[in-house]
Order: sequence, then structure tokens, then C-alpha cells
Amino acid sequence: TSDVTPRYVKANPEMGGAQAVAEAYRNLTAVGATPLATTDNMNFGNPEKPEIMGQFVGAIKGIGAACIALDMPIVSGNVSLYNETDGTGILPTPTIGAVGLLKSAGDLIAGNAREGHVLLMVGETGTHLGQSALLAEVFNREDGDAPNVDLAAEKLNGDFIRANAEWIDACTDIADGGLALAAFEMAETAETGIQLDSDDTATLFGEDQARYLIACSFDKAEHLMIAAGNAGVSIHTVGKFGGDQVTMGGSSAPLANLAATFRSTFADTFA
Repeated sequence: TSDVTPRYVKANPEMGGAQAVAEAYRNLTAVGATPLATTDNMNFGNPEKPEIMGQFVGAIKGIGAACIALDMPIVSGNVSLYNETDGTGILPTPTIGAVGLLKSAGDLIAGNAREGHVLLMVGETGTHLGQSALLAEVFNREDGDAPNVDLAAEKLNGDFIRANAEWIDACTDIADGGLALAAFEMAETAETGIQLDSDDTATLFGEDQARYLIACSFDKAEHLMIAAGNAGVSIHTVGKFGGDQVTMGGSSAPLANLAATFRSTFADTFA
């Protein structure tokens, strides 16, 4: 996997650097893999400018702290500096590549959600809209701080996912776009509708970290909730799969229409 959210790094270099590692950790965990190691690709503007050097130093501190906490050493990397146009530097982009290990094919979480499946969230309910995709893409704003990265929570919740992989039919982490986008992507992949319980904008689109979505049967959900309670992990039901509509925030739209828009975005943007 390869991850970074440059707008986070611009707003808070240390937290943004840590978040890049944490998201790579979650992406590997979500398929059942044990994260092993990382490589960094440090892309920044002119380091002779104090604010750019500050971004660089802060990102390194955040990356280092996250790699230690999540046991993902950096084994290689490269640095690209002086990336700017007409004196304006690029967004700070410390890209993290990471690899993990699946000891056997049976450890892979590779299924899809199905009609009647429950949607569970592992992690705390999120409401952090600072530097979110919602603000950036819908409102063209860059307000607020980057989301906080709780490395202890990242480790705890990741360990829980891997320890209970046999009870999980499908899993994804929550990142850009928050709960709403992560849930839609699961529904789009599974070609089945979804209904989210919340109608609160911050809950739907907040980008708080250390969170996963799980799709599973009701019986498996009961087991996971008991296991989470024993492990001290926060888990709760946030929706259910079924039908042909995507329902959230008090509104519904046909999954087929949303999926067509989702799939055509790249081609339409670069046509």
C-alpha cells in the first residue's frame, strides 16, 4: 500500500506524517495482513525556506514516532526537494509505502458485504472535519487542524482486526471522506445497497483516525462485539446492507447511479 494526505501535512506536519504511516498500517490490517516495514518518499518544496524546512522536520518526527509505535521500520527511502513552480512549493507529500505478511491464504480478508449484513465500526465515532475531504472538495476550504493520530488506539484496533479475521466477511479502514465514503465504497464493490444509521454531517464525513468498517452476519457481529468488549475496543453498529439504494443523512439515491459517477470520475477528469 502507499499513503499520504498532503493537506494534513500542510496543516500539521508532525501529525500528518504520523497519519501517513497509520493509514498504511490500517490498509494492510484491513486485508488481514501483519504490517512489516515501510519505505518513505519525501517530496517537499525549497528547504531553504524556513516554513518548508519546518514541514520536512515535523513530518520526519511524526513518521518516526508512528513507525516505532506500530513496529514498522523504514528500510529504504528517497528525498525530493526544491519542488516548486514560480516560487510556490508543492504540498508537503511524505508518501509512505508499506508491506505486510499473510502467513496463509486463509488469513486474507477478501470477501464482500452481502444482503442482510450488518455494518460495524471499530473505533470511536468520528466528528473531526478539520482538513477533511468534505471541506476541501465540496466547500473548497482548508480550515482546521489535521485529525489527531492516537498511535496506541491504532495498535489496539489493528490487533483486534487481525485477531478476529475469521469473523469478518469484509473490512476497510476509514480515511478520506470518513464513514460515508468508506461505507459507499464497500456497497459499490459488493453491488448492494446500504443504509447508514446517522444523519449527522460530522459523524458521516469526519476523518478521525484508528477506525475500520466491518461487514458480517448478525451472528458474527455478536461474537465481534463480545470480543471487542473483552479487548477494550470500541465497536458499534452503524448501518446495514441490502436493497438497491444508498441511504445516509436523511437522503437516498440509487446505488447504480452513484456507482456510475464514482467509476467515471477519473476518466471524466482527464478527458
